Amino acid sequence: MAANLKIVLMGTPQFAIKPFEAIIKAGYNIVGLVSQPDRKIGRKQELVATPTKQLAQAYGINVYQVEKIKDDYQFLLKLKPDLIITCAYGQFIPQAVLNIPKLGCINIHGSLLPKLRGGAPIHHALINGEEKTGISIMKMALKMDAGDVYSRHELEIKANDTYDSLALKLSGLAADAIVQVLPKIIDNTLKASPQNEFEVTFGYNIKPEEERLNWQNKALTIDRHIRGLSSIPGANSLLNEMIVKVFKGEITSKKSTAEPGKIVGFDHGILVATLDYDYRILDLQLAGKKRMEAKEVINGFKTKLIYQVLK
Repeated sequence: MAANLKIVLMGTPQFAIKPFEAIIKAGYNIVGLVSQPDRKIGRKQELVATPTKQLAQAYGINVYQVEKIKDDYQFLLKLKPDLIITCAYGQFIPQAVLNIPKLGCINIHGSLLPKLRGGAPIHHALINGEEKTGISIMKMALKMDAGDVYSRHELEIKANDTYDSLALKLSGLAADAIVQVLPKIIDNTLKASPQNEFEVTFGYNIKPEEERLNWQNKALTIDRHIRGLSSIPGANSLLNEMIVKVFKGEITSKKSTAEPGKIVGFDHGILVATLDYDYRILDLQLAGKKRMEAKEVINGFKTKLIYQVLK
């Protein structure tokens, strides 16, 4: 490893923590970390540092935060990095930035490219019912996630995986992958291969309208939707014009006989009819309330819920 090689890390959410920390602990010379700006979160709208900013501060690494990297990247020219490594940065990286490091820019992506290019590959892998996913280490190109791939690392998707559990496992896999691959990229002993454009699929960022559950679907489709969005951003339904977020549930063995979306009973959860089997909601959040297990909601709202219809 070239001890004086200057590396800049670019990433924002929790997903980037494990791979970035693995790079740091491997002894590379990290001259800066670029994160999106801190945001206000929660009911109190408190300004909270991004996860990667907190990581960088813990290791004494300088942090740079800009609203739009395409308009404000002069600081990178001053840092003169030899290599830029991105992981879930959350912004489009312009060609001017890609041109800065002499060894180029590489990206840690949460899918087996060319499948699920885009900003939400983990969500879509679950929603689509994929049996496996993984991590791709790739050269960055101007076109989204279209660069040549150095390596792919597979992971089986379990039947009970949610976005949270799968993202955590993939983040750990990314940490193992990047420390394995990075020395070979730096010394140019690992060549990247072009992606097969005929196999490209997309996992674009989830739109608000895509968070809405459709109870006219089969229970398995609904379950995949809920798991794929749990807990960020959370799947939701309307109950008398009130938004209800659903974070966890399970398919029952009882054939649905009622109108899809109708709450038909309570059995260790809230039972809702679908196109085929009743679905048991186990974890949810009513508008203006905290996230609760279904039994808490049943105790407080049972008579108001029965035979209502989720839309």
